[in-house]
Formats: sequence, C-alpha cells, structure tokens
Amino acid sequence: MPAKNSRKEFVENSYYHVYNRGVEKRSIFVDDMDYAVLMSYLKNYLIPKDEDFLQETLSSQNSTPKQKSDALRLLRLNNFSNSIDLIAYCLMTNHFHFLIKQTPAWGIDSFMNSLMTRYTMYFNKRHKRVGHLFQGNYKAVQVETEEQLLHLSRYIHQNPTSKGVAFQSYPHSSYLQYLTDQPSEWIKPTDVLTYFSKKGFNSYASFVGDNYSYDSLIVIKELTLTESD
Repeated sequence: MPAKNSRKEFVENSYYHVYNRGVEKRSIFVDDMDYAVLMSYLKNYLIPKDEDFLQETLSSQNSTPKQKSDALRLLRLNNFSNSIDLIAYCLMTNHFHFLIKQTPAWGIDSFMNSLMTRYTMYFNKRHKRVGHLFQGNYKAVQVETEEQLLHLSRYIHQNPTSKGVAFQSYPHSSYLQYLTDQPSEWIKPTDVLTYFSKKGFNSYASFVGDNYSYDSLIVIKELTLTESD
C-alpha cells in the first residue's frame, strides 16, 4: 500500500506541501547556475503569459530572429499562473520544498510533471549524465489547518539551518520575499502573512526565528518526508 504522502488524490482549492530529493540523496543542484535555471523555470510557469505581446513580437518586422524564437518558445510553453500559487519554497543541494495552493484538482500534478521533466533534461544534458534525477515521484501532503499552513512555511524557510546555513540570508528560498512590500510576481506570500495581523503576531521574521515547540514539531512531522519514505 502506498505511503500517505505519496498518494496524489488532489483536492481543488487546497494547499499542499510538495517535495522530493535526488535519487540516492545525490545533489540536484551542483552550483549557482543550476539554482538559477530552476528559478527561471518557475518564473516562466507562474508569471501570466502576455500572449498579445508575444504574438506582436512574432509578427513584427522589427523583431530580431532571437526575439521571435524566444517569443515562439514562450507561446508554446505551459503556463500555470491560473491553476497554482507558489506560497513558499526552499531549494537545497539534494532536495526541495514547495508550499503550493492549487485551484483545479489537476494543477499541482501537471505543474510538477512539467517542471521536473524539464529540469531533469537540462541537468542531465549539462552534467553529462543519464537516468532519473529524483527519488521516484514527488511527494505531496495536503495542508488541512491554519496551524499547519503557518508551521509549514516556517519549516520550509528554516530548512537551511539543518546544513548550518543562516536562513535569514539564504539566497535559494522565498524567505526574503516575505519581508518586502513588493514580492516577486510569481511568489504569493499573502496567504501566510495575512494571519499575522489577524492573530496578532509581532512579525513573520520573529515567528520564523522562534524555536519549534513540541506541538509544532508534531505538525511538521505530519507534513514532511521521513527517512523511511
């Protein structure tokens, strides 16, 4: 019988913790270029596609061949801006974590299959390897309560501390997007941040910086990968 967090019986208009790691726990990001490429894929998929502008670029006599080629590629590329919101993320050397809200029930599965296939093709070509990059299919666990949503965002943003890296300055997570008045268009922190004014927390930074309580660790255990998975 499949483990709870490997099932993909998705529910529309719901939040999920989506995550995976490299096959045999190997690195899925070797250097800054690998991180940057995956980030660029996320932006391509999550920023609304301006089809009118792209069509104008294709038809304009003033467009260069490269501009037309790029426009055609973007027109053909999948776009998920109307089906999922990326609430939080953290990319680590051999694994990743996403907190995603999907609108249609098929949103996450379509997005993750497209993203992981595209990144694996890039990674294998660049690093001259073949075969699977990730440890099986990605895992997904539904977030069912406000408490889970908040503690999961903190867990994701604190992830670098497990490797002795300060999460406050880690460049490959969405944490700093939570501290600015103008987050990137493809990151949607509002669903988490709205609870801080609602519940009277001092600040999101203070919340993430706090040590976990026993109760919050139980919440995270329900939503995360275990060594036996």
